[in-house]
Amino acid sequence: MHIEAHLDVDLVAVETDDEVSVLIELTAPSAPPPDPAEAKPARTLQIVLDRSGSMSGDRIEGAKTALLALVDRLDPTDRFGLVAFDDTVNLVLPTRPLLDKPAAKRAIANVNTGGSTDLSAGYLRGIQEARRVVGPGGGTLLLVSDGHANAGVVDPVALGGIAAEAYRHGIITSTLGWGLGYDERIMSAIARGGSGNELFAQDSDAAVALIADEVEGLLSQTAQAASVLIGLSPYVRSVRVVNDLPTTATDNGIVAELGSFYSGEKRKLLLTFDVPAVATLGLVEVARLEFTYVELPALQQHTITVPLHVNIVPGDEAAGRVANPTVRSELMFQQVQQAKKRASAHLSAGDVTAAMVDINAAQGLVDSLRSQTDLPAEYTADLADEDRTLKYLSQEAQYGSMSSAAKYSSMSSASSSRHRGRKVPPPPPQTPPSPPQTPPPPQQTDENEA
Repeated sequence: MHIEAHLDVDLVAVETDDEVSVLIELTAPSAPPPDPAEAKPARTLQIVLDRSGSMSGDRIEGAKTALLALVDRLDPTDRFGLVAFDDTVNLVLPTRPLLDKPAAKRAIANVNTGGSTDLSAGYLRGIQEARRVVGPGGGTLLLVSDGHANAGVVDPVALGGIAAEAYRHGIITSTLGWGLGYDERIMSAIARGGSGNELFAQDSDAAVALIADEVEGLLSQTAQAASVLIGLSPYVRSVRVVNDLPTTATDNGIVAELGSFYSGEKRKLLLTFDVPAVATLGLVEVARLEFTYVELPALQQHTITVPLHVNIVPGDEAAGRVANPTVRSELMFQQVQQAKKRASAHLSAGDVTAAMVDINAAQGLVDSLRSQTDLPAEYTADLADEDRTLKYLSQEAQYGSMSSAAKYSSMSSASSSRHRGRKVPPPPPQTPPSPPQTPPPPQQTDENEA
């Protein structure tokens, strides 16, 4: 793992409260070229599939098509399992090596739709299966659902906690919400707690493509169980993890979970430190970052320590400092993601007016960034994507489907914050709004008519 740290400012005025942000750029190791003489490490993929009545027709058939394709894509030594759920749970395929692919395909083809949606029961059963077989390299669980959870555990916080506990046992959870009927708050909480991807597909073609992409991501992983321990020095009052990552306070500092990395993946992490007035001049350490991850396929654990220093200087010297434009640009970019997340929550609650306040605030930040003369070139494409996304959200929220806007905003903000660097799926196709109807002019009457 290659790690670079960039401070927005490295000079702090003596005896003055200040705030210092640091941008961490992480580049995962690239997958080694395949060696025919060397056995590939077995991967674990657990699918939890909603088979409630709302999945009937194109959705269940599309899901089965995607699962049949991924069986072909996996190696016989890979561990694969399928749990299907409606108001009951069906263990379609116990999680084990794919030594009999034809039998696995027959089991998938026989999945049919049923009744209501007990998502928690299906998810918990899937976790049990994955934990039963998962090895030191960890595993991935993909939860696919199109409906509101209406039985069992339905609280997003509780379900996010279940996902976080599974992650502590080496199981990443990604979610795929299909259509407009599912609860994005639940699927988002599970993906966040499970350090996985949050995905949204409005139609079967998009869902099949996203399932395939998720499997490709699993197959290309070169780092698992990545995290960073942020140890604060006495010169720092607190730290804020700007990215929307699961964090845990420990005796040694704050641990932020980074999840898995694909081969060669580049990720950005932004931290902001509250530095109270320091009375002495000179170089001081504000924090020590300890990155830990398991390298695949070797299953070797690595730890990399990165100390962060600032120079305490007289006030007149600090007054001339120039902020790093890349760090400041990333800070504004993450503020855009926070606004999109708030907008999604407002839309889920049916409050378009409040959502538009946040969407317009995000658009203002994007416009401000794009107008900066010192904007780093790497942000040009990202901001063009954000501009298209915000225009879609604005139009959809006001004239189209609030549900679609809520779901896409949630997915987009999660991907651009938790997995900053991975490509966000583009907005769904959109029908332009019809122009407002203007009433016909009043009919005039000839004054001579009686």
